[in-house]
Amino acid sequence: MNKDPKIRGRSCRNKGANGERELANLIRDTWGYEVKRGQCFNHQSDLVGLPGIHPEVKRVEKLNIYEAMAQAIEESQKREDGLPTVFHRRNNKEWLVTMRLTDWMDLLGAWIDVKEK
Repeated sequence: MNKDPKIRGRSCRNKGANGERELANLIRDTWGYEVKRGQCFNHQSDLVGLPGIHPEVKRVEKLNIYEAMAQAIEESQKREDGLPTVFHRRNNKEWLVTMRLTDWMDLLGAWIDVKEK
């Protein structure tokens, strides 16, 4: 592992950006949503194009999910752009999605209402 903090920081940023691109491409190619990486310098979410969802994307081997969710909650409240949601995966593993139970139940209820109509 490189000891230079500047190089390590750049490597982590690159891995994060690559993870955001990978997930955006997967969502776009598989489900057809027009998702793309957000522009952090314009104070956008990691991904844009998922209405009602504030995505926080983590592409790391060791994730503190509670810290990641706290970040998603804080940023979703600032931006008022949707439910805080953490998309995460490790190397050679599938993407997972983590939400607060109350938010997930709200989504489930909305989905059931739509299915029943």
